[in-house]
Amino acid sequence: MCERTIRRDLAALETAGFTLYPESVDGRNCWRLTGKPLKAITETTFTLAELCAFYVNRTQLAAVGGSPIDTDLQSAMAKVSKALGPHMKAYLDKLATILAWKPDPPQRAGAKGDAVTVDSLVRATMDHRRIEMVYHSFARGKVKAYSVEPYRLTFGNGGLYLLAYVPEYGQMRTFAVQRIKSLKVTEDAFSPVQEVSSAPYGNSIGMYAGGKAEPVEIEFAARLAPYVEEREWHPSQQIVPRPDGSIVLKMKIAIDVPLRSWILGFGHEAHVLKPVALAEAILEELEEAREQYAPRMRFELPPPIYDPRRQPSLPFRASRGSRTIE
Repeated sequence: MCERTIRRDLAALETAGFTLYPESVDGRNCWRLTGKPLKAITETTFTLAELCAFYVNRTQLAAVGGSPIDTDLQSAMAKVSKALGPHMKAYLDKLATILAWKPDPPQRAGAKGDAVTVDSLVRATMDHRRIEMVYHSFARGKVKAYSVEPYRLTFGNGGLYLLAYVPEYGQMRTFAVQRIKSLKVTEDAFSPVQEVSSAPYGNSIGMYAGGKAEPVEIEFAARLAPYVEEREWHPSQQIVPRPDGSIVLKMKIAIDVPLRSWILGFGHEAHVLKPVALAEAILEELEEAREQYAPRMRFELPPPIYDPRRQPSLPFRASRGSRTIE
């Protein structure tokens, strides 16, 4: 590790609140941490209600499994569990059965991002260091090498995603961390080319970045209207009721894969009014889906009415070109 990297890390520790004491050991410069760093935290105590709230919410906290803080979360929850005592813990376990959270579908076992890779991504993002990585792109259907500038790590859809700027394309891209095959954090620093908002996927109904927001209008049938009305699908949404009980949902949102999938999930009770291109794309999806279920007609030729090879041989039938004289 070079001296520049060491000094950068020392500065980061001091910025975070750790007190460092320089020492000389065998003629070499060393730095020592205090026995109890971050004194304000060690003096902090939790009330019983706070401990209970933390313990009951452990299911929701665990929903981000595979994160760089997953091990620390598990350790903290184990300490809280021990502090509560068996009787209180039994009561809270029972309470947790009626207060539950259903996380997004998690990645299957073995598909989560490697801990070393995630830790390297966090450091590279914090220090603005370029990354060289080999990534399996499902969209392109191949494994490709990328040079990217990491901006943010985001949890969603049961996985961890990296939002990064790709100089080769001149745009921001989203990468699934579990599909990073290899990773190298370089010493090359970069200056952010743009500010990343606290909601980098704000224009999308899913985990897509960079899409341009466009006006979208979707009509929902009366039976589905109450369900749609009671939720906020996007901050830009406006709901226009109709006399027959149906509604029109208006949003300014990116027209991407998550939006199309979301609309298709409502089946025949959702009808795209605007834009026309989106309506046509939904129609094409529905037509292709119909083809998967439509019965395939098999046309077979009936057997021939007359087949000389299957006719019985008559005793008086003679071969062509011969005659019998009696």
